[in-house]
Amino acid sequence: MKRAEPTPETAMNQMLRIFKKRGTKALEMASKEMLQEAVESKEAREALTYFMTQFWHDLARPALLSMVCEAVGGKPEVTTPIGVPMILISGALSIHDDIIDKTKAKSGYPTVYGKFGEDLALLVGDALLFKGFFLLNTVTEENVPTKDMSLIMRIIKDMFFELGDAEAMELLHRGRIDVLPGKYLGIVRKKAADVEAHTRIGAVLGGGSREQVESMGYYGRMLGMMIILRDDWIDLMDLEESRNRMKRESLPLPILYALQDPDVNSKLRAILLHDTLGKRDAQEILETIHNSEAMKLYFNQMQELATRAISGLNSAKSASIKHLKLLVRATLPPSTEIKESAKKNCL
Repeated sequence: MKRAEPTPETAMNQMLRIFKKRGTKALEMASKEMLQEAVESKEAREALTYFMTQFWHDLARPALLSMVCEAVGGKPEVTTPIGVPMILISGALSIHDDIIDKTKAKSGYPTVYGKFGEDLALLVGDALLFKGFFLLNTVTEENVPTKDMSLIMRIIKDMFFELGDAEAMELLHRGRIDVLPGKYLGIVRKKAADVEAHTRIGAVLGGGSREQVESMGYYGRMLGMMIILRDDWIDLMDLEESRNRMKRESLPLPILYALQDPDVNSKLRAILLHDTLGKRDAQEILETIHNSEAMKLYFNQMQELATRAISGLNSAKSASIKHLKLLVRATLPPSTEIKESAKKNCL
């Protein structure tokens, strides 16, 4: 008898335990490396310490490197020398993204930008970026062969340019309600370069073949899109984040889908064009979306991406991909009682 698939919530809880097991060492090393730097400014030291010890709990990226490395036949522990600098580089990108989007809080915590202001946030982001690349430059031949390191640096370079391109494209979507879903999904695909870079690097570190590096890259791209689109749903549940998205970023995909429905378009447009988004407005947006075909389209899109992500695992060793499959399952949004959950948790 076939075992039932875990719910996305159950899968996520399992993945969090895996992230902790596989990512804690690299995160602790990254924090130690960053905080040992001499910073005389009290304010800068406080901002840096806050980010590394209270805000940036990035276990997922080093864990993903480890899981992909193992899936192509490598030893997961070899990913740590690269995982440490990638935690710092990814943190820098996150801070810079918060500055661009004027994001003051995430997951209930103030961002560095929200807590310390734009200037200190920029300085902390720069410090993380330079320290991350410094550590990459100190990786020895003993840890990573030179030819592999050269490929890894090229992957990181391509990631930077694609992410920057996506951010620049998204600037044109600020405050617009006429963005087509396909255009937005194109930007989401570019933003997923972050996750793809990590899966490619993991495959390289694991000694994967060219085919395995490509297929793991494809897995990462699809998974990255899922993660971004899952955040779209989460952002709809948060009033402040919804306000910020509507002013300074692209609208979440479910709203873009709903705007294509002629039966609800005029109602949604009237709400979205309000000068300020109130609690009642946010609730009405959710109810309007649920009364349209938008959520069905959204869930179909997520399921399609999940299917594509799993297909990218075909070249990996079958016994080592269960965690990568579980991660796809964990990234799917909950498909039941969504409307009730939204009202209870966020509105």
